[in-house]
Amino acid sequence: MAKQTAKDERNRLIAQNKKARHDYHIEDTFEAGMVLQGTEVKSLRAGRASLVDGFVDLDGGEVWLHGVHIPEYAQGTWTNHAARRKRKLLLNRAEITKLERKVSDKGYTIVPLSLYFKDGRAKVEIALAKGKKEYDKRHSLAERQANREKEQAVQRRLKGYRD
Repeated sequence: MAKQTAKDERNRLIAQNKKARHDYHIEDTFEAGMVLQGTEVKSLRAGRASLVDGFVDLDGGEVWLHGVHIPEYAQGTWTNHAARRKRKLLLNRAEITKLERKVSDKGYTIVPLSLYFKDGRAKVEIALAKGKKEYDKRHSLAERQANREKEQAVQRRLKGYRD
C-alpha cells in the first residue's frame, strides 16, 4: 500500500453525488467554501459524508447547503454537531447574483456534486442544473453504452483481434 503524501492529504475527494449527473443536465459549476464547526472538519477528514439528499437554497443573498449528511465525530463530546444541519456556503457576490437570476427561471435548481479538500480547506462543488426527463436519462445511458462498445472495439482492433 502506498503511503499518502502531505499533498495528497491536502487535495482529497471526500464524497461525490453521482446520481446528480444522472438526474440533471449540468449547465454551470461553482466551487464554494463551507462554514463548518470543528467536529465536522474532523468527520470529513475521516472521509465520512453523504451528498445524496443534498440541495442548495438561496435565502436573502446567502447560499445555504441543506440535507448533506456529515455524521457526528466519534470522539466528539457535548461539542458535537448535528448531522444534517444547514451549512452556509461562501461564494462571491457576482456568483450569487448569477445563481439567483438562473434559479428564478423555471426548472433550474442548484445541486451539490462533490465534497473535497483543496489546500487543506473543505470545498463543495455545486452545479446549476435543469432536471432531466425520463427519456433523457435513457438516451444518456444508451449513448454511454455505445461509447463504451466503440472504445472496446478500438482496443480489440489495436490488439490485433478480428471482429
